[in-house]
Amino acid sequence: MNNKERAVLNLMQDGIPISKRPFLDIGRQVNMSEGEVMEVIETLKDKGMIRRFGGIVNIAQLGVVSTLVGLKVKPENIERVALEINALTGVTHNYERDDAFNLWFTLMESTDEKLRERLSVIEAMDTVEALIDLKAKQKFKTKVLLDL
Repeated sequence: MNNKERAVLNLMQDGIPISKRPFLDIGRQVNMSEGEVMEVIETLKDKGMIRRFGGIVNIAQLGVVSTLVGLKVKPENIERVALEINALTGVTHNYERDDAFNLWFTLMESTDEKLRERLSVIEAMDTVEALIDLKAKQKFKTKVLLDL
């Protein structure tokens, strides 16, 4: 990563300015043109250093419910089950872990009832040996800003 990329990423981690020309505003802070900032962002995406660029929605404020789900799946079925889970609407993060519950993902739905229904369908999948539903009691958000 070069110095221009580092400077832009350091600023963008904490959000971008809400203005008509946010990349111009960022450029002024890092001594770059608006176009250079936009090129740096595109380069970072092309290199895979940033996956996406967009807003973060507070789902709780929208009335959406979510849970963390752990599945126990035979190792030979992990990839197949992960693909099936990823195809479901409302699934965000999905990770394989080295544990008895070896596939973990988050699931969102519009109501608790729909969430329970979806979990029942997943639990009934023939490749799922067990399911654990770990709905959050309280969220503690952290803010991580890295000095790149």
